[in-house]
Amino acid sequence: MLLPPTPGRLKASGRAFSHIAAFHPELTALRRDLHAHPELGFEEVYTSGRVKEALKLCGVDEVHEGIGKTGVAALIKGRSTVSGRMIGLRADMDALTMTEHNDFPWKSTHPGMMHGCGHDGHVAMLVGAARYLAETRQFDGTALLIFQPGEEGFAGAKAMIEDGLFERFPAEAVYAMHNWPAMQPGTVGINPGPMMAAADRITIEITGRGGHGAHAYLTIDPVLVAGHIITAVQSIVSRNVRPIDGAVISLCAMQAGDLGAMSVIPGKATLVGTVRTFKPEVQALVERRLNELCTAVALGFGATATVKYERIYPATLNTPREAMFAADVAESLLGADHVVRDMEPSMGAEDFSFMLQVKPGAYLRIGQGGEGSCFLHNSRFDFNDDILPLGSALHAGLIEQSMPLAGQ
Repeated sequence: MLLPPTPGRLKASGRAFSHIAAFHPELTALRRDLHAHPELGFEEVYTSGRVKEALKLCGVDEVHEGIGKTGVAALIKGRSTVSGRMIGLRADMDALTMTEHNDFPWKSTHPGMMHGCGHDGHVAMLVGAARYLAETRQFDGTALLIFQPGEEGFAGAKAMIEDGLFERFPAEAVYAMHNWPAMQPGTVGINPGPMMAAADRITIEITGRGGHGAHAYLTIDPVLVAGHIITAVQSIVSRNVRPIDGAVISLCAMQAGDLGAMSVIPGKATLVGTVRTFKPEVQALVERRLNELCTAVALGFGATATVKYERIYPATLNTPREAMFAADVAESLLGADHVVRDMEPSMGAEDFSFMLQVKPGAYLRIGQGGEGSCFLHNSRFDFNDDILPLGSALHAGLIEQSMPLAGQ
């Protein structure tokens, strides 16, 4: 569990950071209120309401709600808009289905839900950027602030896009950041290519012939077939995917038979798992080999197997130009020693990937923990409020430095 923030503990360069640090306590209060009132994907009614209220108090020019169900977008015009440019910043809003085991005053008040991934902090950082940008307007163009619902498995980014987000607000590039407990506060990580993997769901249905466990020779045991498939599937990555290409296949759940019926061989078994890849061609290879291998293994035992392969989230791929720019902005705030430009990709997934499929942009990681910190999706996780001004300043820097006023 992280300690409460120490005001002024983190230092960064630039006008934006010092300006935002002045209202750090207000951002902390907002973040903790959101943490206490977590909501799941497309149910972020309280959250989006607090966002709209905060944006209006910040003095943004326009607030648009109901985009992708519960999504919110805001526009802030710069001191000049002669450039005609628009840059987008995105924060996710939803929580997780899990029980919180923290005991601080702002812990979840909604049983079975918690902000275990730090989206409460992401919202607060973008609100902080909104306030600064609306108060200073030191840029030439329009800032688009996107508060996205349903990142945790609901494809909320895709829903906002399909609801006309970028037709209504044609940003030329879009940026997002995620807290990263494995990195120290005051650091930022990025790379010019893959940041997060594609996340696919696989369901393998095995059909055999059930019967009495004492007369197994009269059956076609789907549990036995499932065991062989589990083992065989692990050969796909090691013997089909090039070592320099990343891929993971994990079969994470199995359902077959009845635990109360020790002598009954079931007629069916189901395996469920996930596939993680970075390249479309590797994704297609894994899907093909899963179908071939499962069918052949089952056939060898006289059973049948069908594979349902669902492509849930694409890989999160930064575009090189925008990744380099974002790293430069981070370096201007923190110095070169605190920016990792070749960040190791994660096999986790992120639905900001949908936005990067239609717009250039970059996804950054902002350090918030370090050694001993709880990682994401842990029941004792909490966002580190110390980094709120830094995250807000980084958002603001992306706007100011991508759309500078003439003469600056």
